[in-house]
Amino acid sequence: MITRRQILGRAAQGTAMLALGSSLAPLFADPDQRRFKIGACQWSLRKAGPDCFEVAKEIGLDGVQVNMGTEADNMSLRQAPVQQAYREAAKASGLEIASLALAELNNVPLKNDPRAAEWLADSISVAQALNLRLVMIAAFAKGDLLDDKPGIDHTVELLKQIAPKAEKAHIILGLENYLSAADNLDIIRRVGSPAVQVYYDVGNSTDKGRDIYQEIRQLKGLLCEFHAKDADSLLGEGRIDFHKVRQAMDAIDYRGWIQLEAAAPHALVSDYQTQCKFLKGIFK
Repeated sequence: MITRRQILGRAAQGTAMLALGSSLAPLFADPDQRRFKIGACQWSLRKAGPDCFEVAKEIGLDGVQVNMGTEADNMSLRQAPVQQAYREAAKASGLEIASLALAELNNVPLKNDPRAAEWLADSISVAQALNLRLVMIAAFAKGDLLDDKPGIDHTVELLKQIAPKAEKAHIILGLENYLSAADNLDIIRRVGSPAVQVYYDVGNSTDKGRDIYQEIRQLKGLLCEFHAKDADSLLGEGRIDFHKVRQAMDAIDYRGWIQLEAAAPHALVSDYQTQCKFLKGIFK
């Protein structure tokens, strides 16, 4: 039996999903009007400032996933002048700021450090200032959630507190971690917010022995963006069949950003030019 409270709760969540979805065009636009975009993570471009866009342009990328900062610089993108510098650099290069990342949560974990929760709440305002719709929440190294039930439980409680602010701002909080698709879906169910989705890294999941082609399908409707890497290999020369990744994305109607976070065993620019061309050949 479904209670009246459950019916009202599902109706409210459905309304929230519709409102959030309408703000995320073109991701939910007609398939013929959507397309893939290929970017790269700022840290992969080996630049800590707005000059990352110069490297991205040389490579031939469509944009950059920027990092909000580090503990050492007090999460510098919270400062209005720094935000303006990034906007100007992106405009000058003709590229886009694709999304915002909280990579420092690998060192200052959301699961046990109050500073991380403050940064996550602040990231929503930063994303608004940069006209972005996605904040990636990293959970690796010190922040790893794998086999850490207390850490997962605490993360869920924090997301319950912060997700309403993200909903109001029409911003997605993307969870990137070593957890399985099923475990991430459980977190999303427990948080109960349409603003919380999965940020999927095909390389990380392959490292953990997961069937990435099936997991992508399993996450239909709850997968917000991708990282593309394959351990120490150039894309197309390692374990991952990116043609099958494309098929899985088509199966869930995904169009949007794919961010290079791949290895560059020879030279950054030339290796990334090669890998960018490879991805654009598949994700046209």
